[in-house]
Amino acid sequence: MARYIFVTGGVVSSLGKGLTSASLASLLQLRGYKVRIRKLDPYLNVDPGTMNPFEHGEVFVTDDGAETDLDLGHYERFTDKPSAREDNITTGQIYKDIIEKERRGEYLGSTVQIIPHVTNHIKKFISNKVSNEDFVICEIGGTVGDIESLPFLEAIRQFSNEEGKNKSLFIHLTLVPYIAASGELKTKPTQHSVKELRSIGIQPDVIICRSEKNIPKEEKRKISLFCNVEPEHVVQSIDVKSIYEVPIKYNEEKLDKKILKIFGLKEKNKANLKIWKDIILKINSKRKKLSIAIVGKYVDLKDAYKSLDEALIHGSLSNDVDLNTDWVDSTKINKNNVSKILKNYSAILIPGGFGSRGTEGKIEAITYARKYKVPFFGICFGMQMAIIESARNMLGIKKATSSEFGNGGVHVVGLMSEWIKGKTIQKGSKKNLGGTMRLGSYKAKLNKNSLISKIYKSTTINERHRHRYEVDKTLKSKLEKRGLTFSGLSPDGSLPETIELENHPWFIGVQFHPEFKSRPFAPHPLFSSFIKAAKNNSEKND
Repeated sequence: MARYIFVTGGVVSSLGKGLTSASLASLLQLRGYKVRIRKLDPYLNVDPGTMNPFEHGEVFVTDDGAETDLDLGHYERFTDKPSAREDNITTGQIYKDIIEKERRGEYLGSTVQIIPHVTNHIKKFISNKVSNEDFVICEIGGTVGDIESLPFLEAIRQFSNEEGKNKSLFIHLTLVPYIAASGELKTKPTQHSVKELRSIGIQPDVIICRSEKNIPKEEKRKISLFCNVEPEHVVQSIDVKSIYEVPIKYNEEKLDKKILKIFGLKEKNKANLKIWKDIILKINSKRKKLSIAIVGKYVDLKDAYKSLDEALIHGSLSNDVDLNTDWVDSTKINKNNVSKILKNYSAILIPGGFGSRGTEGKIEAITYARKYKVPFFGICFGMQMAIIESARNMLGIKKATSSEFGNGGVHVVGLMSEWIKGKTIQKGSKKNLGGTMRLGSYKAKLNKNSLISKIYKSTTINERHRHRYEVDKTLKSKLEKRGLTFSGLSPDGSLPETIELENHPWFIGVQFHPEFKSRPFAPHPLFSSFIKAAKNNSEKND
């Protein structure tokens, strides 16, 4: 029988509901329970696939091809359990489904309303495809008090009443700010947030107080008194150096024990936190400093590349180095300054992206990496840029470009015409952008003697994709004569998946996104190998 845990947030956004949900799930797993995590997002977009990274951050892609919220990345990294399409829903998706049903006449002429039609749709999502899970943790996006969140809050209120109190509970994550001028922690924002929650019929069972300072017992008692929560169910969440410390801190607060007690469940196992403690021990240990450059255009918002950032941390831990990642704005790189900007870095990485802005700077960075034998990693768009650079400078096609950037020039990268998903032919589109990319997990075949097959220790891989443009395969023989190998292809041989440069210590481009499958306790082999190459380059230049 599944129990449901609903995680809401108050006062301000970005308090860490996703990390709280992921950490709690990990702790319950360590206790011997099966857990599933879901995210309910109140925005009107059908999914985040067409949203600007500055607006939303990273788009996380699941194996089954769903474009989802970045919190699902946290869920996977902390639990090592793959998320799926049915683990993320938005207001836009709900309204789209309901309107399509109404147009088909499925409501038999009824007036379609928020209650019951929208709330029923949300309730159905919460329990959909729940089979053998012991716990389903549902994170509600947004902040209590936001008008957009009201249908979700009403739905979980109804769901809890219908399931019974012994089958569900509410966790409310809130801010307890520290006022430095007076040296005081303030509980009033939490009180008001809980009051707002209670006004719509939800009484939190546990209040998690995010703060930069330890919360004294007296303040916890005050929160308990005014929020109608037992004192032991007021839990502090103090700022930590690494997100991988969060499960340890929640365990010290006995959050997992308290949750089990509320449900009347026994502790199946003692929570062995060795995997998390070992990671923190490595993070806090004295390690060799290593600097790499990530050349992109969304450098002002780290969340735009959240999974990438974490995958690099995982790779650095496996190589026992303290990684310094500098996010270099590609719009500021040109032929005259590229050497000056990149000369002090041990490796260069170009991540995924879209659009023409900053592309010439990325191409100059690739030229630099190729000429001076600096380890280079191109991911998705980064691989396409490497092909353009090679076409221009190795084949002499000076106007080589991508059709994504307009009709001019010679298109060595173009819109993907079609590909096979399962038994269905899929087609790309420039007009209907949402959900029309090659999305999700696909197989690739690697050359037996390639560097990348040695890294994977296999000639067959499955990786997650998110792209609508592809490399022109007709260039394959020409580029391979010049030393750029198409080392991986789709099983039918039609789509280039990986490239690598001969006579270079480490120069690899991949059309997929390996960062989505990296874990803190199981770093992705490509990132481990890339950081190792950077480490070797650094030691060579010492």
